[in-house]
Amino acid sequence: MKTINQILNIDVPIILASRSPRRHKLLSMVGLEFTTKFSDIDEEIDTDIPPEAYCIHLAWSKADVIASKLVTPALVIGADTIVVIDGMILNKPADRDDAYRILKLLSGNTHTVYTGLSIVDAVSRNWITDFQTTEVTFRELSDEEIWLYIESGSPMDKAGAYGIQDDFGALFVSHINGCYYNIVGLPVQLLYIMLKRFRGENAQL
Repeated sequence: MKTINQILNIDVPIILASRSPRRHKLLSMVGLEFTTKFSDIDEEIDTDIPPEAYCIHLAWSKADVIASKLVTPALVIGADTIVVIDGMILNKPADRDDAYRILKLLSGNTHTVYTGLSIVDAVSRNWITDFQTTEVTFRELSDEEIWLYIESGSPMDKAGAYGIQDDFGALFVSHINGCYYNIVGLPVQLLYIMLKRFRGENAQL
């Protein structure tokens, strides 16, 4: 049986520029062969720019900083996920009180999850970017539920201070409109389409 890499006719290594175990799990789930390198960049950029530009810029920055250090051919994938409510960008909470503030904002409301994706060729430094959105509606949350969740520590490494997968946070979501995997942090269908497009536009790989 062919791997996804073979189906896409990609014969160079693929590197995921992320320390997220959720993104790693999703790429493994679909059968992509890849390795991981952590990309430590300054994620504090202007939150007044449109959310799609915000997450795309960070996704590209994560991929490009890894690509710039490589001396052999590779495709580097960067991703960045944010939560937006009433035009306000919500990243990972700074501390427990910030996690409470964020979850209180989301309680009983609909927000939008954005994930920016970028693929960078380490040799030519050609790149493409795109993004996916998903609308998520929370039921009304009690303070007890919010603080129980915060006590678990789970919100602290997640954009919007919650996770929808394998997590108590799944019980907060009443319904979604769009790609589920986008909420987890990696819209795999969009990434597959981008890899197909990138391979087609960069036939020298």
